[in-house]
Amino acid sequence: MASFSVLFDRLRWEEKEILNSLQKIGQKAELVDVKSISFSLDCREDCALSDNVFVRCLSHYRSWLSAEILRAKGKYVINRPEVISVCMNKLLTTIALVKEGVPTPKTYVSFSTDSAEEIKEKVGLPLVIKPLVGSWGRLISLARDNSSFKSIIELREAINDPLEHIYYFQEFVRRPPRDIRAIVAGEEIVACVYRYSPPGEWKTNVARGGFSVQFKPSEALQELIHRSADAVGGGLLGVDMMESERGYLVHELNSNVEFRGAQSAVNFSIADKIASYLVREARK
Repeated sequence: MASFSVLFDRLRWEEKEILNSLQKIGQKAELVDVKSISFSLDCREDCALSDNVFVRCLSHYRSWLSAEILRAKGKYVINRPEVISVCMNKLLTTIALVKEGVPTPKTYVSFSTDSAEEIKEKVGLPLVIKPLVGSWGRLISLARDNSSFKSIIELREAINDPLEHIYYFQEFVRRPPRDIRAIVAGEEIVACVYRYSPPGEWKTNVARGGFSVQFKPSEALQELIHRSADAVGGGLLGVDMMESERGYLVHELNSNVEFRGAQSAVNFSIADKIASYLVREARK
């Protein structure tokens, strides 16, 4: 029997389900709020967490840095910190995908308002403007015309965060009113769903009112999903894709994947499959 600590900073439905699934198959498991603990960095033996730690912090930085600390203390951490650090940053994710030949939306980056303006003039509008770090579609904006482009840039400049002054642009992909979310656990595609936009909304996030429908991916799509997960280092991941005139385009990977929306579309327990994956990894 393995023992697991499920590390969180905001307790969600997913963490509770994972805990229940681990306990249901006879594993020792606990929920641990990362905000309630502290670490000594010059001592390996002061950590009371289990040998296997599943990092589920909502904060990207808490996930990444706690994973780094815990691995340094000899814990087996899922996901690995280098996977978290790539997936939490959209720029690094795109670089990793492009390096491995995974098709992505056309993407541009600038480090000033002047060079952002140059990209707009060169590429044209509409453009999707995304923060480098973020979840749930927050601060993702669609600049349809010069006026909205200027307003979005001015808003980003007013935010007191240097990351918000790095401009990450993607083409506005003409697609059906849906995207695709695949949940990957190592070599297994646990679930694959269409995520549909709510009425009047172009974003498909379930957290923003979208809904999910299960479908079986083709062999070609399965291969693309695995290539995408491998490109960032593998593990337990959400792979988000869009259908386009150029075929499937992978636009994001999530190392702290939420699956309540996908669960509503399938007739099996996603948490049970995740728990089985965790046990397999722990035994390795």
